[in-house]
Amino acid sequence: MTGETTAEDLRKLPTRAVDCLKYMYKLRERGERVTTSAMRERLQAQEPDGQLSDATVTQLFKSLAEQGYIEHMPYRGAELTPKGAEAAAELVRHHRLLELYLVRHLGYSWDEVDAEAERLEHAISEHFEDRIDALLGHPTEDPHGDPIPSKTGEVVTQHTQPLSALQPGDQAIVRRVRDDNSDMLRYLASLRLAPGARVTLLERAPFGGLLRLRIEDADSSAEQTVGGELADAVQVVVASR
Repeated sequence: MTGETTAEDLRKLPTRAVDCLKYMYKLRERGERVTTSAMRERLQAQEPDGQLSDATVTQLFKSLAEQGYIEHMPYRGAELTPKGAEAAAELVRHHRLLELYLVRHLGYSWDEVDAEAERLEHAISEHFEDRIDALLGHPTEDPHGDPIPSKTGEVVTQHTQPLSALQPGDQAIVRRVRDDNSDMLRYLASLRLAPGARVTLLERAPFGGLLRLRIEDADSSAEQTVGGELADAVQVVVASR
């Protein structure tokens, strides 16, 4: 990044604060509000041995606001400032480049890479980031289809919709899947419901019921049935109706 926030600035922040900025970026990316409870849940997942309270997260928000990374509005949530958005994009870039590197070059499965990248992202230098980026061919997406911010924070995105929004007969290409549940990722992999797969909605039960799909990738074609929670976690681009 080339703005007011440097990698050295980020290294001075506690790990919890760095993670908070990254999760704020991801929540905003999904169109979700950054609330105290939402942040507590995400930070708690990274610190299973401790017990975070809403008061602890509120204090974290106040500290980041004092340093100019966020705007904190009590009882209304928090938003990244331009400085915070730049810092968060840098963190997300590190994380997603590492995820792709781990899958392509070290043989990790896509459900393993999030936790491994969490451990590594705080330590790598900008030079190391540049080397990985060049080795990977300057990618724009990670293994889950999430956009990788450029050095200046820009992302390449497509307009997508949840798989659950398809109608019978629709054909679509999977572009992105939620990456914050490793069990779900393993199940999606078993269905071959991954970015690049072609899906056709054959039938849907009423009232938010099960969806019967044909899933095709380079190696197979099969019918599968998925529920609403899974279908909401998969983002697609409609190919034909």
